[in-house]
Order: sequence, then structure tokens, then C-alpha cells
Amino acid sequence: MSDSVLTNTTPPAHTGNGQEQTSLSTAAARNLASTTKSAPQMQEITSRWLLRILPWVQTSGGTYRVNRRLTYTVGDGRVQFTSEGAAVRVIPSELGEIAQLRGFDDEAALEAIADRFEQREVEAGEHLARSGEAVDGLHLIAHGRVDQLVSGPYGDRAAVDVLMDGDHFGSHALTEDGPVWEHDVVASTPTTVLTLPSEAIAEITERIPALAEHLDRYRAGLSAKSNKYGEAAIDIAAGHDGEPDLPRTFVDYELAPREYELSVAQTVLRVHTRVADLYNKPMNQMEQQLRLTVEALREQQEDQMVNNRGFGLLHNAALEQRIPTRTGPPTPDDLDELLSRRRKPEYLLAHPKAIAAIGRECSKRGLYPSTVEFGGHHIPAWRGVPILPCNKIPVSPARTTSILCMRTGEDEQGVVGLHQTGLPDEYEPGLSVRFMGIDEKAVMSYLVSAYFSAAVLVPDALGILENVEIGR
Repeated sequence: MSDSVLTNTTPPAHTGNGQEQTSLSTAAARNLASTTKSAPQMQEITSRWLLRILPWVQTSGGTYRVNRRLTYTVGDGRVQFTSEGAAVRVIPSELGEIAQLRGFDDEAALEAIADRFEQREVEAGEHLARSGEAVDGLHLIAHGRVDQLVSGPYGDRAAVDVLMDGDHFGSHALTEDGPVWEHDVVASTPTTVLTLPSEAIAEITERIPALAEHLDRYRAGLSAKSNKYGEAAIDIAAGHDGEPDLPRTFVDYELAPREYELSVAQTVLRVHTRVADLYNKPMNQMEQQLRLTVEALREQQEDQMVNNRGFGLLHNAALEQRIPTRTGPPTPDDLDELLSRRRKPEYLLAHPKAIAAIGRECSKRGLYPSTVEFGGHHIPAWRGVPILPCNKIPVSPARTTSILCMRTGEDEQGVVGLHQTGLPDEYEPGLSVRFMGIDEKAVMSYLVSAYFSAAVLVPDALGILENVEIGR
């Protein structure tokens, strides 16, 4: 009997360089090995600085009322227009944004006023008004940009204000006799202006008695005592001697203060019971699903607190706290103007591209912004105020954006976040996760809800630098 010989009939494996393989490959070995896995990753997660810097106020009743001293409304809003081809017309109801016409709701009269505006196109460098000359009427800026200039003590010219789309000047022609311009008004870009001449104002006022009565009431209201912020004055005597009669006073409040109701962001998280039962190791599937869902809700929360038209910061800054850039890009001069308009500015929030534009403008001038240590990070700062990135601030198709400057906290009469804690099935402060049951397909459902809002306690707590060019 011959001995049998055991032979390997499998052809030898070769490595990538043509040599014969002499050991088990790593690809085959992985079939017997357990892998080391990361938790599910998510690109949508951002730093969410706004949610981190705002002091959060417990809003137990679901509504937060901002009580202020009585303020006399000055109506310095922006006017809107309609256009048909090159023809531009002011929307009659929008004339109520002008201080002297606020509260005047006679639609026929407003229509008659709107019809009397005359459109003209102004070239860059052209004067719309000269200091010391008689006011020739009410001017509305439909499109473009104009500068209000004064002569300095050394013969130089300084811009005291910049007016853009929707702004107006010369409104005192509605209520004053023979007013004169206090500034030169010069177009800095080609500008479309609608003008209501003084002659038309006199004719319309004489023809419409209701308008004349309204303007008389406005003049009478100007005699009401108020401070420079428009608040009802508090009479105080100072610097007196002897025994004079001291003024009697009280602090008047707004009769209809604004109330902020908590908003909500919600979604229904669905997880199959088979997944939750069989695939929970080494990571809990329900926990990972919920973690990523909460991250998405928080991102949506920050977006709403910036952009929501009801309570979002971009839409709730007072109009007098919105300033345009002087030349387009965010220069150091623009940032100084933004900071100087409010007491104790704490934070600047800007889109990352706007922060890069700030750096470019500083480099042009040979300036190097300082950095501050904030929250364990080195953050760029201007005048010691940290500039925090916020990608929820939109960038328009024209490559313009906004920069926010704010003061925070109730004690500082600043901007505050609103939420309610102690919710049923609370998962995080102001966020609840409620089990909704299992359907006939064995899918579990959880209702995930976040309740939040934001409030600006006084107007100067929030300012916005608008029309910031980031592409130049």
C-alpha cells in the first residue's frame, strides 16, 4: 500500500507587488474581528454661540411681558414702494411710517398725498439740499444712498448720517412754517428720490381738513415733556437752594407693553422596535437617534431666534439702531459706530464670511484686531468686544449681510432668551421628549419639542450694521 500524499490544490495568493502571500490577509481577518465604531457624526452641528451667550429667563406662563416707561412714538420707520418699469410710487399706507403722519388712517387722503409725489433721478455727487436754504418739501429715498454732511470747524466735511432705501428727510415741512435745512444732503450713488413739494403740502392740507387736524394734534404732542429717548419725563429739581416748591412727578408706564409668547420647534422621531431590541450594542440606537434629532432642533432654534419675523433679532432691532456701512465693506469706522450707539456692548455676531471681510479691511489699514479668550477659545475682538461667528445670519444674493451688536441680561436691560423648564418628560432645559406609542407596524414614535423665544428689553440693547459687503 502506497502512502497517500495530501496536497493543496488552491493556487497560492499573491500580494499586490506580485509576490506570493505567506500569511492571512487583513481583509480576511476582519471577518473574525469586531470593529471599533464612532458615534454617528453630523455636519449640521455648529458652535451655536447665540444660544450659549444669551441669559435664559424662566417663562413660567408661556408669555414674557416687557414693561417700559411710557414712550411717545416718533414713527421714524422706513417707507416701502411699488414699481412698474422705471416708475416708482410710494405705497399710501406706508406714509404712516413718517412721524407726522403716524396714526392717520384716512385711506383717501393718503392716496391723494401719494399721488402728489414727484419722481426724479439724482446722480452721484448731486445736492438734494443745501444747509441754510429753505426746505423745499418731503423727500423719500426709493433706491440709492445719500449722505447728510456738515462743515467742520476747520473747513472739512463730515457725514452725520447715511440714508438708504426707505429713509426720508424733510418731514418737518409738514408741520413747520419756513423751516431751513440743517445739513447738506448729497447723493453718494445714483439715487431715485420721490419728492412732495412744499406747495403740494400746503394745498393738500388746506383741501383735507382731517389731515390739518391730525397735524395740529401732532404739533400739540410735541409740547409733551419727554427725555431725549422719547420717554415721558420725570421732573427733578437740582442745584437749588432755599425752600422752593419741589416738582411733583410720577413714572408713567406703557399701557400696552409688548408680550413675547414662547415659540416651538417640533418633530416626531420614529424608531422601529426591532432596531431598538436587537441592535443596541455597543451603542444605544434610541439614544443616538435622539441625540442627533436634538442637535437639529437646537440648530433650528438658533435660526429662528435670528431670522423669525415675529421675535428674531434681525427683525426686532429698533430702526434707529440700524445703521448702514459707509462704503460697503465692514471697516473699523463702521464697527466703532456700531459700538458707540449702545451702552456696554458685550458681543458682536457676524457670519464667518463677514468676519473674514473685517479682517481684510483691518489688513488694508495695517491694523491687527486683538483676540480675547472666551469660553476656552481665542476669539477675534474689536475694542475688546468678541466677534462671534453665527452662520444663521443670512447672506443675500448680492453678497451682503448684517452684523449684530448686543448687550445681554435682565439686569443690564439687554437681550434675553426665553424658555420654560420643568416640562413633562423634559430631556434638556426647555426641551421635552414624549413617548407617543407604537403603531401597527411596530414603529415607536417620540414627540420632540423645544420651546423658546427672545426679547429685547430696551432699544439700544441690540444694534445692526446693515448692507455689509463681503465680496469686495
